[in-house]
Amino acid sequence: MKTRFILIQTSHAGNVGAAARALKVMGFDDLVLVEPRWDNVLRREETIQRASGANDVLENCRVVATLDEALDGVDHLCATAMTPRDFGPPTQSPRVHFEQLLKRPTARGDNGAQLVQPTGVAFLFGSERFGMRNDDVYKANVCLSIPTNPHFGSLNLAAAVQLVAYDWRLAVDQWVVDTPAPQNQVLADSQTVQAMLNHVEQALVAISFLDPHAPKKLMPRLNQLMSRAQPSMEEVHILRGMAKAMLQTAAKATD
Repeated sequence: MKTRFILIQTSHAGNVGAAARALKVMGFDDLVLVEPRWDNVLRREETIQRASGANDVLENCRVVATLDEALDGVDHLCATAMTPRDFGPPTQSPRVHFEQLLKRPTARGDNGAQLVQPTGVAFLFGSERFGMRNDDVYKANVCLSIPTNPHFGSLNLAAAVQLVAYDWRLAVDQWVVDTPAPQNQVLADSQTVQAMLNHVEQALVAISFLDPHAPKKLMPRLNQLMSRAQPSMEEVHILRGMAKAMLQTAAKATD
């Protein structure tokens, strides 16, 4: 199971280095930065000093312009949040969620109703200054909330990375895979699901089900539905086929 840690719009170079050190200590090395404040953040002196020997993690680190790019190959996304949100994915503590996640069966049943263990898990951390945008949170399958002092619960970014990485390491070390997932039941990754949802959105606009000028929360709710369902590639192809047919029918109606 691949593990990735994603930092969005990080404003302090030292936190990038400290996060790299935290990941190396826990045995992880896949770090991705989305729109960091400094273009040269991986080469800044403070970053290298705070990494304290985790230079290989910095060397492997990727810097991308969008969250969607960072989600390549990810089929289960965990966002981090200090407090539960009124709308969005469910909120759980890391250990509770990890236990549930790793107890999933490794293959779907004949009816396809079972949730499958993911092949790529990512942990998402927001900016030190602004946290995370709702649109980013909506792409997650779950929000992880670390139990903290209710009157002072704001963690340093690198400290939050260390805590989540530690809990995930404990969970992974206790996990034994009995049966590998069949190749024909691979889950669709986050990028594939987002592309499908964009296609569905176009179709819903074309048949006048969705008003693009007053969309309300229809697409975020569909996003949430897909996050819970975690569709397979075959199921995504079915949904895209339906969207294509809707667009073709709408085009014929306007001819």
